[in-house]
Amino acid sequence: MRILIAEDEQDLNQLLKRRLKEAGYSADACFDGEEVFDYLLGAEYDALVLDIMMPKLDGVQVVKRLRREGNSVPVLLLTARDSIEDRVAGLDAGADDYLIKPFAFEELLARLRVLLRKPQGDKTNVLRVGELELNLSTRQAARGGQEISLSSKEFSLLRYMMQNAGIVLSRDKLEQHVWDYDFSGGSNVIDVYIRYLRKKIDEGRETKYIHTVRGHGYVLKEGGA
Repeated sequence: MRILIAEDEQDLNQLLKRRLKEAGYSADACFDGEEVFDYLLGAEYDALVLDIMMPKLDGVQVVKRLRREGNSVPVLLLTARDSIEDRVAGLDAGADDYLIKPFAFEELLARLRVLLRKPQGDKTNVLRVGELELNLSTRQAARGGQEISLSSKEFSLLRYMMQNAGIVLSRDKLEQHVWDYDFSGGSNVIDVYIRYLRKKIDEGRETKYIHTVRGHGYVLKEGGA
């Protein structure tokens, strides 16, 4: 899962980015509200963590613009203002939750997990394609009831492919979603991780789930060429 942080306090900005990566997320960070939209043009994010007090555009203004443009990405606001008015303003603008500074990082993680859950109607919070399952809460995968151990990046890659099952995804699309904005790991990194997933999910089985579409990328679907 990929998170964008917008926080103008440099030390906190870098701390949040580092701690989120340590927790298994892909994380990018910027320092003002205008930069948020620059990053959104180049990548897709599963959630935004926005400081309210930022230069150029503050967090509330960013949320208002996002919602006005039809972008429903979950937003967690950070605020040093412990007043009902500020919290209400943020929520009314379209933010999903808020945290008052100073906060424990564990609480931020817990609130992000809530935001990243699927809609409440899906109580299982499990992605399924055929006999392949991925539990988004426990981060566990299984095929035919047999548990599959995944690294953090393998989980993120499989999650994105299962959420887009049947859709051909280019290498650039996969790289943008799973890796960081400033990633420079080489052009074959997607192929390497696809190979890892194939070994764990498809190797030795007649029905394959991960397929190469030559000249276009990869698609996750049950069976087929």
